[in-house]
Amino acid sequence: MYKLKELPYEYDALELFIDTHTLGLHHRKHQENYLNKLNALLIDSGYDFRYTIEELDKHIKEFPKSRQDDIEFNLGGVLNHNIYFQSMNASQTKPNVILNKLIIKYFKSLDKFKEEFKKSALAIKGSGYTFLVMNDAGELEIVNFLNQDSPLFHGLIPLVCIDVWEHAYYLNYENKRDLYIDNFFNIMDFSYANGKILEKNFY
Repeated sequence: MYKLKELPYEYDALELFIDTHTLGLHHRKHQENYLNKLNALLIDSGYDFRYTIEELDKHIKEFPKSRQDDIEFNLGGVLNHNIYFQSMNASQTKPNVILNKLIIKYFKSLDKFKEEFKKSALAIKGSGYTFLVMNDAGELEIVNFLNQDSPLFHGLIPLVCIDVWEHAYYLNYENKRDLYIDNFFNIMDFSYANGKILEKNFY
Protein backbone atom coordinates (compact mmCIF):
# COMPACT_ATOMS: atom_id res chain seq x y z
CA MET A 1 0.00 0.00 0.00
CA TYR A 2 1.01 3.61 -0.40
CA LYS A 3 2.27 5.26 2.78
CA LEU A 4 1.62 8.73 4.17
CA LYS A 5 4.53 11.03 3.41
CA GLU A 6 5.97 12.56 6.55
CA LEU A 7 6.25 16.33 6.76
CA PRO A 8 9.71 17.91 6.44
CA TYR A 9 9.12 19.69 9.78
CA GLU A 10 7.28 19.20 13.08
CA TYR A 11 3.61 20.10 13.45
CA ASP A 12 4.48 23.12 15.60
CA ALA A 13 7.12 24.46 13.18
CA LEU A 14 4.75 26.89 11.44
CA GLU A 15 2.97 27.94 14.62
CA LEU A 16 3.14 31.69 14.02
CA PHE A 17 1.16 31.30 10.81
CA ILE A 18 -0.53 27.87 10.94
CA ASP A 19 -1.20 26.40 14.37
CA THR A 20 -0.14 22.93 15.45
CA HIS A 21 -3.72 21.66 15.70
CA THR A 22 -4.64 22.75 12.17
CA LEU A 23 -1.47 21.31 10.64
CA GLY A 24 -1.84 18.03 12.50
CA LEU A 25 -5.49 17.65 11.49
CA HIS A 26 -4.67 18.56 7.91
CA HIS A 27 -1.93 15.96 7.61
CA ARG A 28 -3.15 13.15 9.86
CA LYS A 29 -6.89 13.44 9.23
CA HIS A 30 -7.55 15.05 5.86
CA GLN A 31 -4.61 13.84 3.78
CA GLU A 32 -4.48 10.44 5.47
CA ASN A 33 -8.20 10.01 4.81
CA TYR A 34 -7.60 10.51 1.07
CA LEU A 35 -4.75 8.00 1.24
CA ASN A 36 -6.79 5.38 3.10
CA LYS A 37 -9.65 5.70 0.62
CA LEU A 38 -7.23 5.49 -2.31
CA ASN A 39 -5.58 2.34 -0.95
CA ALA A 40 -8.97 0.73 -0.31
CA LEU A 41 -10.14 1.47 -3.86
CA LEU A 42 -6.92 0.11 -5.33
CA ILE A 43 -6.98 -3.07 -3.27
CA ASP A 44 -10.64 -3.61 -4.18
CA SER A 45 -9.61 -3.25 -7.84
CA GLY A 46 -6.97 -5.96 -7.51
CA TYR A 47 -4.06 -3.55 -7.93
CA ASP A 48 -0.58 -4.78 -7.01
CA PHE A 49 1.00 -1.35 -6.33
CA ARG A 50 3.49 -1.75 -9.17
CA TYR A 51 3.69 1.99 -9.91
CA THR A 52 4.88 4.87 -7.78
CA ILE A 53 2.04 7.01 -6.54
CA GLU A 54 3.19 9.79 -8.90
CA GLU A 55 2.92 7.41 -11.87
CA LEU A 56 -0.50 6.05 -10.98
CA ASP A 57 -2.65 8.51 -12.92
CA LYS A 58 -0.81 7.70 -16.14
CA HIS A 59 -2.29 4.20 -15.81
CA ILE A 60 -5.78 5.19 -14.68
CA LYS A 61 -7.41 3.40 -17.63
CA GLU A 62 -6.11 0.07 -16.30
CA PHE A 63 -8.71 0.30 -13.52
CA PRO A 64 -12.45 -0.40 -13.79
CA LYS A 65 -14.17 2.59 -15.37
CA SER A 66 -16.64 2.76 -12.49
CA ARG A 67 -13.78 3.41 -10.04
CA GLN A 68 -11.57 5.74 -12.09
CA ASP A 69 -13.13 9.02 -10.90
CA ASP A 70 -12.95 8.03 -7.24
CA ILE A 71 -9.36 6.80 -7.60
CA GLU A 72 -8.33 10.02 -9.31
CA PHE A 73 -10.11 12.22 -6.76
CA ASN A 74 -8.41 10.57 -3.78
CA LEU A 75 -5.08 10.35 -5.60
CA GLY A 76 -5.26 14.10 -6.23
CA GLY A 77 -5.98 14.60 -2.53
CA VAL A 78 -2.75 12.82 -1.65
CA LEU A 79 -0.50 14.32 -4.34
CA ASN A 80 -1.71 17.91 -3.98
CA HIS A 81 -1.21 17.81 -0.22
CA ASN A 82 2.30 16.41 -0.64
CA ILE A 83 3.26 19.44 -2.73
CA TYR A 84 1.45 21.90 -0.45
CA PHE A 85 3.22 20.66 2.68
CA GLN A 86 6.56 20.82 0.86
CA SER A 87 5.82 24.41 -0.22
CA MET A 88 6.12 25.65 3.37
CA ASN A 89 8.91 25.85 5.92
CA ALA A 90 9.68 28.25 8.76
CA SER A 91 13.32 28.38 7.62
CA GLN A 92 12.41 29.53 4.14
CA THR A 93 14.55 28.55 1.15
CA LYS A 94 14.58 31.13 -1.63
CA PRO A 95 14.34 30.36 -5.35
CA ASN A 96 17.67 29.17 -6.73
CA VAL A 97 19.40 31.16 -9.46
CA ILE A 98 17.65 29.31 -12.27
CA LEU A 99 14.17 29.54 -10.79
CA ASN A 100 14.68 33.17 -9.82
CA LYS A 101 15.56 34.04 -13.42
CA LEU A 102 12.41 32.28 -14.62
CA ILE A 103 10.24 34.09 -12.06
CA ILE A 104 11.68 37.41 -13.20
CA LYS A 105 11.17 36.43 -16.85
CA TYR A 106 7.50 35.52 -16.43
CA PHE A 107 6.38 37.71 -13.51
CA LYS A 108 8.94 40.58 -13.48
CA SER A 109 9.89 40.00 -9.82
CA LEU A 110 9.25 37.73 -6.85
CA ASP A 111 6.92 40.35 -5.36
CA LYS A 112 4.94 40.55 -8.62
CA PHE A 113 4.72 36.76 -8.65
CA LYS A 114 3.26 36.83 -5.14
CA GLU A 115 0.71 39.44 -6.20
CA GLU A 116 -0.44 37.28 -9.11
CA PHE A 117 -0.40 34.13 -6.99
CA LYS A 118 -2.61 35.76 -4.34
CA LYS A 119 -4.99 37.17 -6.96
CA SER A 120 -5.38 33.72 -8.47
CA ALA A 121 -5.92 32.01 -5.10
CA LEU A 122 -8.58 34.54 -4.12
CA ALA A 123 -10.40 33.90 -7.40
CA ILE A 124 -11.14 30.26 -6.56
CA LYS A 125 -14.84 29.83 -5.85
CA GLY A 126 -15.17 27.03 -3.33
CA SER A 127 -12.38 24.52 -2.75
CA GLY A 128 -9.14 24.00 -4.61
CA TYR A 129 -5.48 24.87 -4.98
CA THR A 130 -3.31 27.47 -6.65
CA PHE A 131 -0.08 26.19 -8.18
CA LEU A 132 3.01 27.63 -9.74
CA VAL A 133 3.72 25.14 -12.52
CA MET A 134 6.04 24.62 -15.44
CA ASN A 135 4.50 23.55 -18.75
CA ASP A 136 5.97 21.45 -21.56
CA ALA A 137 7.54 24.53 -23.13
CA GLY A 138 9.47 25.29 -19.93
CA GLU A 139 7.28 28.31 -19.18
CA LEU A 140 6.03 29.22 -15.70
CA GLU A 141 2.32 29.65 -15.11
CA ILE A 142 0.02 30.21 -12.14
CA VAL A 143 -2.90 27.80 -12.45
CA ASN A 144 -5.92 27.00 -10.27
CA PHE A 145 -7.27 23.48 -9.83
CA LEU A 146 -10.64 22.84 -8.23
CA ASN A 147 -11.41 20.16 -5.66
CA GLN A 148 -8.72 17.45 -6.06
CA ASP A 149 -7.77 17.96 -9.68
CA SER A 150 -3.98 18.13 -9.98
CA PRO A 151 -1.44 19.58 -12.40
CA LEU A 152 0.15 16.13 -12.42
CA PHE A 153 -2.94 14.87 -14.26
CA HIS A 154 -2.38 17.41 -17.04
CA GLY A 155 1.30 16.99 -17.84
CA LEU A 156 2.35 20.02 -15.80
CA ILE A 157 5.22 20.12 -13.32
CA PRO A 158 4.02 21.54 -9.98
CA LEU A 159 6.53 23.76 -8.21
CA VAL A 160 4.66 25.59 -5.42
CA CYS A 161 1.16 25.04 -4.06
CA ILE A 162 -1.26 26.68 -1.66
CA ASP A 163 -4.31 24.78 -0.43
CA VAL A 164 -7.40 27.00 -0.21
CA TRP A 165 -9.83 24.36 0.99
CA GLU A 166 -11.28 25.83 4.19
CA HIS A 167 -9.85 23.04 6.34
CA ALA A 168 -6.36 24.40 5.54
CA TYR A 169 -6.96 27.69 7.32
CA TYR A 170 -10.40 28.11 8.90
CA LEU A 171 -9.44 27.43 12.53
CA ASN A 172 -6.82 30.20 12.30
CA TYR A 173 -8.34 32.65 9.86
CA GLU A 174 -12.07 31.83 9.68
CA ASN A 175 -13.27 33.35 6.39
CA LYS A 176 -10.22 35.59 5.89
CA ARG A 177 -8.60 33.74 3.00
CA ASP A 178 -6.66 36.87 2.02
CA LEU A 179 -4.90 36.98 5.41
CA TYR A 180 -4.11 33.25 5.20
CA ILE A 181 -2.50 33.80 1.80
CA ASP A 182 -0.49 36.78 3.03
CA ASN A 183 0.82 34.68 5.92
CA PHE A 184 1.53 31.75 3.60
CA PHE A 185 4.14 33.98 1.97
CA ASN A 186 5.92 34.18 5.34
CA ILE A 187 6.52 30.42 5.21
CA MET A 188 6.56 29.85 1.42
CA ASP A 189 9.53 27.59 0.70
CA PHE A 190 11.14 26.89 -2.67
CA SER A 191 13.16 23.78 -1.76
CA TYR A 192 10.80 21.46 -3.64
CA ALA A 193 10.58 23.82 -6.62
CA ASN A 194 14.36 24.23 -6.77
CA GLY A 195 14.77 20.46 -6.83
CA LYS A 196 12.29 20.06 -9.66
CA ILE A 197 13.98 22.74 -11.74
CA LEU A 198 17.39 21.08 -11.32
CA GLU A 199 15.93 17.62 -11.88
CA LYS A 200 14.40 18.59 -15.22
CA ASN A 201 17.37 20.70 -16.35
CA PHE A 202 15.08 23.54 -17.48
CA TYR A 203 17.74 26.18 -18.12
